[in-house]
Amino acid sequence: MLNRNAEALFWIGRYMERAENHARLIDVHYHLQAEDGADSEAVGKGQEAAAPTCKWSRIVDALGSRESYVQQYGSYSEQDVLRYMTLDRDNPNSLVSCVSHARGNLRTLREKVPSEMWDAVNGFYLWLREKQPEDLMAESPHLFFGKIKEWTALFQGISQSVMPRENEWHFIECGRYLERAENTLRIIKAAYNTVIASGESWSNSNATGAYSYLQAMLRSLSGYQVFRRYYADGMSVESIVEFVILNEVFPRSVHFALHTLDEHMRYIRFQDMQLRSAHDKVIRQVSKVKADLACLDQEDVMLDRDGAIVGHLLDACQTMGGTFAKTFFRMGEASA
Repeated sequence: MLNRNAEALFWIGRYMERAENHARLIDVHYHLQAEDGADSEAVGKGQEAAAPTCKWSRIVDALGSRESYVQQYGSYSEQDVLRYMTLDRDNPNSLVSCVSHARGNLRTLREKVPSEMWDAVNGFYLWLREKQPEDLMAESPHLFFGKIKEWTALFQGISQSVMPRENEWHFIECGRYLERAENTLRIIKAAYNTVIASGESWSNSNATGAYSYLQAMLRSLSGYQVFRRYYADGMSVESIVEFVILNEVFPRSVHFALHTLDEHMRYIRFQDMQLRSAHDKVIRQVSKVKADLACLDQEDVMLDRDGAIVGHLLDACQTMGGTFAKTFFRMGEASA
């Protein structure tokens, strides 16, 4: 099952999770821009210093695609950002590209996975490829991104229901939760950059820039209602950051994602002794990141004014992705 199949399964999990994460983030920020009347903002190539203050640029920054976007489009506008992040096939992280990559990898495994999974991803891709950029504006963007979330939820529900809990299942889930941890950290990092660009201090609980942006972050993670259950009216920068990074039961917190990743890693089984040894090294690396997270408390996060802690965790997650590839995959055999 290893090498090519393992890599394809891992990236199916990552790409489907990435599609859902992007849809959540874009949907929330689209409506945030509309409420703030930010449609008129635009930042050109010659205004790099002002780019982080452009509210449409926050979406691109949160997804880690700023450099490639600016090279292709030059300025930030509603139409260009939505096209780039949804239907631009030249963007490897657009919604249509993510679903296409997941479908391509799943196609190579059609004889090894339940047919319902292929039907879900193939139907998702066929529906999405027929969409045009103007359709996003002619219809309700909220309905469009809601449909994206429904398609990804369908795939996740089917995989949860029909896949045997064997190595194949655990590789998909490893990809899903590594992607989820990275995505949450990227959003937090974008919040840091936004607050710094506004001239406010992250450690100032009255920082309006941090507060409003982090509220949007909660909504993009579908965590607003859950957060209110824990903190009631205690809406502060400190409590939001603590919840998104350190909460043990919220499924999209960094803590939850890393611990679930660790669980699925430990369930993977090998007969070959050499692979067992390599597998143990990956588990130790995941455990090290978990230990770093366990040492954090609210004060550490709030004193992280330059985003060093979040940057360290994000780098660690990206390193884990590389370690997965070196340990289990034969590089270049699946669409990664």
